[in-house]
Amino acid sequence: MSTPYVLKRWEPEQAAFWKEGGERIAQRNLWISIPALMLAFIVWMLWSVVVVNLNKAGFSFSKNQMFWLTALPALSGATLRIFYSFLVPIFGGRRWTAISTASLLIPALGMGFALRDTSTSYPTLLVLALLCGFGGGNFSSSMANISFFFPKAKKGLATGLNAGIGNLGVSVVQFVSPLVISLAVFGALGGEGHAYTVAGEGKTIWLQNAGFVWVPFIVISSLAAWFGMNDIADAKASFADQAVIFKRKHNWLMCWLYLGTFGSFIGFSAGLALLTQSQFPNVNPTKYAFLGPLVGALVRPVGGWVSDKMGGARVTFWTFLGMILAVLGVLYFLPNGANAGSFEGFLIMFIVLFALTGIGNGSTFRMIPVIFLNERQQAANKDEGAQRQAMLDGGKEAAAVLGFSGAIGAYGGFFIPKSFGTAIDMTGTPHAALWCFIAFYATCLLVTWFWYSRRNAPMPC
Repeated sequence: MSTPYVLKRWEPEQAAFWKEGGERIAQRNLWISIPALMLAFIVWMLWSVVVVNLNKAGFSFSKNQMFWLTALPALSGATLRIFYSFLVPIFGGRRWTAISTASLLIPALGMGFALRDTSTSYPTLLVLALLCGFGGGNFSSSMANISFFFPKAKKGLATGLNAGIGNLGVSVVQFVSPLVISLAVFGALGGEGHAYTVAGEGKTIWLQNAGFVWVPFIVISSLAAWFGMNDIADAKASFADQAVIFKRKHNWLMCWLYLGTFGSFIGFSAGLALLTQSQFPNVNPTKYAFLGPLVGALVRPVGGWVSDKMGGARVTFWTFLGMILAVLGVLYFLPNGANAGSFEGFLIMFIVLFALTGIGNGSTFRMIPVIFLNERQQAANKDEGAQRQAMLDGGKEAAAVLGFSGAIGAYGGFFIPKSFGTAIDMTGTPHAALWCFIAFYATCLLVTWFWYSRRNAPMPC
C-alpha cells in the first residue's frame, strides 16, 4: 500500500480499500493517538490540582494569583492550537504527534524541579503554567490528523473516541495527582517533601511528583507515535492551502459553538476545584474535582455516535438548552447571603453540566466534517473526478477547521476560571460569571437552530 510510514494511497471512502487494510491502519493510528492525547490533557491540567495544594507545600499566594495559575495554561494552549491546527498537513501526522508529545517533557520536568523548592518565584511558576500549554496545543493537531484516516460515516465515532478518551486525561490528573503527591514514590530521586500540619497532625507532601510521575509515560508514547503511526501523502497541504478556511462562514460559526461546548468543559475543569474551595471551604475539592471531567470525557464518544445516527446539529441544539438549565441549577445551590447553599446539589449540577459539554463536544465535531464535505461537493461538478477532488478539498478544510475551532474553544479554559476569580473579587460571589455563561449559551442555541438544526436550515448536518 505504501512505504512503511508514508501512505501514498489513502481512500477510506472506498469500501474495498477500507476492508482490505485501510481500517486496520486507521485503527492502529487512532489507538496510538489516544494515549498521546490523554497525556497532553494531563500536562495541560496539572495546575488545576497543584494550585489547591501550593499553600500546604509552603507557597503563599492569593486566590487571584492562584486563579491566574489555573487560567494561563489554557491561554497559551489555545494560542498554540491556532498554529498546531495547520501543522499536520505540513509535517505529517506521525512526525508531529511524536514531536509534540515529546515536548510535554519540558513542563513536566520543569514543574517537578520547581515545586521541590518553596523559594521558587511566582513569575517562574507563571512561566511553567504557560509551558503547560504545550499539552493544550496538541489537541488540534491530533484531531486534524485522525480526521484524515476515517470515512465520513465513521468520523463522528473516531474523533469522539480520540477526543473523549483523550479528555479523560483531565480526570486522570485530578485523581492521580493527589495520590502521588502524598507519597515519596521516587525516593531520593524525587527530592525532599514539604512538611505541613493539619489539626495538629504533621504530614508531608511531595508536590513535585505531580510533574515527575508522567515523564516515563510521555517518553513511551512519543516512541510509539514515531515508530507506529503513519503520514498520509494526500493530506499534505501548505498553510496557504489551509488558510482558505478563514474565508468560510461556517468555520467561524463552528468556532463559536465549540467555544460553548469544549470551552466550557476545559474551563470548568480548570476552575472547579478552586471555585469549590472558595464557596464551600469545609470541602476538600480534590476528592471530587475529577468526577465532572470523567463524566464529560466518557460521554464524548457517545455524543459522536448519537450524532452519526441523529445528526450533529439536532444533538447540539438540545445540548445547549440543557446547559442553560444546568447552570441555573448551579446558581440555585450556591451559597447566597444567609443561605449556606448545598454542596451536594452544586456537585450534581456540575456533573450534569460536564456530561452535556461532553455530548456537545462530540456532536459539534461530528458537524464539522459533514458541513465542509457537503459544501465542497455541492460546489463541484458532478463528474467523478471533480467529486473526488471535492472530497479531498473538503477533508483538508474540515481537518483545518477541527483544529482551528479547537483552538478557539480552548480559550474557554482561560476565560471561565478568570471570570470566576474576577466575579469573586468584584462582588464576593461567582454569580455574575454564571449569568454571563447563560447568556452566551443562549447565543449558541440560536446559532445552532438558525444555521443547522431547523427545518430548511441553510446547512443541515
